[in-house]
Amino acid sequence: MSKDQLTSLVEMLLARPAGPRTLVALAGPPGAGKSTLVETLRDALNAQRPGTAQIVPMDGFHLDDAVLKQKGLLPRKGAPGTFDLAGLAHLLERLKADIEDEIFIPVFDRRIELSRAAGASVPRTCRIVLVEGNYLLLDHPGWRDLRSLFDVTVMIKTDELTLQHRLVRRWQGLGLSTDVISAKVEGNDMPNVRLVLNESVKADIEIEN
Repeated sequence: MSKDQLTSLVEMLLARPAGPRTLVALAGPPGAGKSTLVETLRDALNAQRPGTAQIVPMDGFHLDDAVLKQKGLLPRKGAPGTFDLAGLAHLLERLKADIEDEIFIPVFDRRIELSRAAGASVPRTCRIVLVEGNYLLLDHPGWRDLRSLFDVTVMIKTDELTLQHRLVRRWQGLGLSTDVISAKVEGNDMPNVRLVLNESVKADIEIEN
């Protein structure tokens, strides 16, 4: 995201009418750099209006590995069917309702590959919620119902080849063998990439990264 794009997005979000809480979907395929961009956006918003923005990661709704193993889905961890979609929808509805003083949210801890319940919270003072995740704009049953909860939608896009290279480097950083990396990238990561790029609804804003 360029500096001009960041400035424009920050100005647009801060210019929204006071009152109802704003929910922003920041979607994109694996490897698109969503986490870094959403952190940059949060920091830029809070620099101008302290405490106004907070991140809610979709990854907090990863199903536990034990559940995935029981369902035969562990090799597809990170695919749409490996998330608690109903739980995510319920949390977004609570955030949208904006009637609670504090809402606790789950966060995914990559050090242990597990979600931690109530790992963070969103206070009533947070007026812009930045929801980040791969499938927030997926045009599939259940997922498409989330769209009505968002006030602004952003898709972070990158070409497939660049994403593939980034995903390989990500796994290399964990010291995995070439064969294991190839199996993970081609068997799981890239199918998820194509799903997001080809089967998501059009966002209000598209950003190349």
